[in-house]
Amino acid sequence: MSEGLVEQAVPVSRLAGWLRAQRLLPADADGGDLEVVQLAGGASNLTFRVRGAGLDLVLRRPPVSGALPTAHDVVREYRIQEALAPTGVPVARMVAACSDPEVIGAPFYLMGHLDGVIHASAAELAALPAETARRVGLSLADTLASVHAVRPERNRLRELARPESFLDRTLRRWRRQWGLSQDPARPLPGLDTLFDILERGRPPAAPRRLVHGDYNLANVMYAAGEPSRVLAVLDWELAALGDALADLGALLSYWGDAGRVLWAGRGGHLADANPAMPSATDLVERYALTSAALADTSAAADAAPSDSEDESTPTVEATLRHLPYYEVLATVKLAVIVAGAARRQRSPEPDQIDRLWRTVSSLTDVASARAADARLVG
Repeated sequence: MSEGLVEQAVPVSRLAGWLRAQRLLPADADGGDLEVVQLAGGASNLTFRVRGAGLDLVLRRPPVSGALPTAHDVVREYRIQEALAPTGVPVARMVAACSDPEVIGAPFYLMGHLDGVIHASAAELAALPAETARRVGLSLADTLASVHAVRPERNRLRELARPESFLDRTLRRWRRQWGLSQDPARPLPGLDTLFDILERGRPPAAPRRLVHGDYNLANVMYAAGEPSRVLAVLDWELAALGDALADLGALLSYWGDAGRVLWAGRGGHLADANPAMPSATDLVERYALTSAALADTSAAADAAPSDSEDESTPTVEATLRHLPYYEVLATVKLAVIVAGAARRQRSPEPDQIDRLWRTVSSLTDVASARAADARLVG
């Protein structure tokens, strides 16, 4: 993003005025004291580092144009992370949120800047020692288990509860997003067919858990000095209360062929970059093991069972048989997200849009193959 577009996304003088009003910036400081630079990542919401006058913060805001309805709710994202702060789930420190779009042109929030690394490059992963690479993957599974160990009913996260089932509202939302994103000149009936398959083949309702919504290696920050220790889980835009397997399915989708499609033009697939990285089977086994250990710890600490669960709650192992369904669902969501990115694309180069739509088509093929392999078809 050019300097002019950065200023359009984050008007520095207006941001400085708001920061002064919030007593986050000295009264004599102004926009000239701040430097705003866009950070890599944040393909949906935009992410910027804000430095100067004693501040070192990260700002998140929706896209400047082309945002879809119900998407990019950054204030909600802020509140979710704020609620997670006392739970032990690693998140960045939340600083302030602004729901008034008049300040910089859209709602936004600020969080503390973290001295960490995101393993989003195949070359960087390939350079890691074997044992470090393995721990990077296993800690990814451990951290996901810790997210799902949070008891929403005992936390402000209970405000995310909805009366409709998680899968009902998920399928309705993403089918609607697909309807808003698709290009009549580039029909993809296979994606509509996949939505039909997912609606017909819904597994039984699962215990309600916090679901990140886009859990993968590129959305997790590791400590700079300890590249296998998770510092924070990022990008909570799609978080909801629902089926924990939705996150595990997303992780496996990124770990497999869908990830290979997405990273084909970005230096290579992350999970393939280092032969010491855990396999998909390793991730599932580690997740199940850590989830069971966390459940035992929670049960031992409780004086009484949770109101939301009882002895009939299925074990992690019992629910894992439905994991292929959630892999397909995750891949379909990725296809719709890329279609939305194509819709927002302002580049005059048709090759850019063609490339995005080829990715949508390839992800649809991956999801269709996984559905057939798992016998979700018919």
